[in-house]
Amino acid sequence: MKHFGDIPMEFAGPDAPYVILPVPYDGTSTWVKGSDRGPEALLEASANMELYDIETDTEVYLKGIHTALPVSENTSPEAMEEASYRACLAWLKKGKTVITIGGEHSVSAGPIRAYREIFPDLSVLQLDAHTDLRDEYEGSRYNHACVMARAQDLGCPVVQVGIRSMDTGEKDRLIPQHVFWAQQVQGRTDWWERALDQLTDHVYLTIDLDYFDPSIMSSTGTPEPGGLHWYESLAFLKYVAGRKKIAGFDIVELCPREHNKAPDFLAAKLLYKILSYINL
Repeated sequence: MKHFGDIPMEFAGPDAPYVILPVPYDGTSTWVKGSDRGPEALLEASANMELYDIETDTEVYLKGIHTALPVSENTSPEAMEEASYRACLAWLKKGKTVITIGGEHSVSAGPIRAYREIFPDLSVLQLDAHTDLRDEYEGSRYNHACVMARAQDLGCPVVQVGIRSMDTGEKDRLIPQHVFWAQQVQGRTDWWERALDQLTDHVYLTIDLDYFDPSIMSSTGTPEPGGLHWYESLAFLKYVAGRKKIAGFDIVELCPREHNKAPDFLAAKLLYKILSYINL
């Protein structure tokens, strides 16, 4: 795999404070397959991205961004969760900030567990079309549809933004004041402070790309109509980064299409924008 941003090697070594951890796993997705190619597509797109961010007037790559070897475990979702947990934790113990790129949403479970071990007050901010609160799905508690249930099991408060699809069986785990439905937040900002009030000081941000409207992000396994858009999402993320400590984050569910590279570039740009906001 390429290294993120194709940045000069002097800023891409393992001593860098930021580590990109690819987890190319697609073992439990239930419709469109291909998110195992997501990390490679994101990294390839990032090589074509300008490294100067106009909005923040910064070049965050100068801080150092290292791209780690992929977590290649794919024998089962349970084995993948354990492998990604161990890989993430090893970097965290070296004082790094780890950004996981997937892969389906199940890849977030291991890094969230690792971050929870380092930050006992950790909360999770989920940007997603789906609640992912099933306790078990298709024989596994580490299915992509269960990842936020596993975060809750760790004791992490979970705040969910952009939700517009769920199963009735997930209602038991749903916390109404923690959910900001897509149709209620679209084009508004009056909910931002209420969302942040539900979060702790240290926040893990998990972004399933189907959070975005399919008009700008069609390359996902389950594209849902009615998603949020680019600038309103960036404004919210900048607001979060300015008021909370984003301890780590992931970007998952990129399912690349050969003849449409725009979603790949969106995912790469989103990662870089979040790093830029964290460093303001």
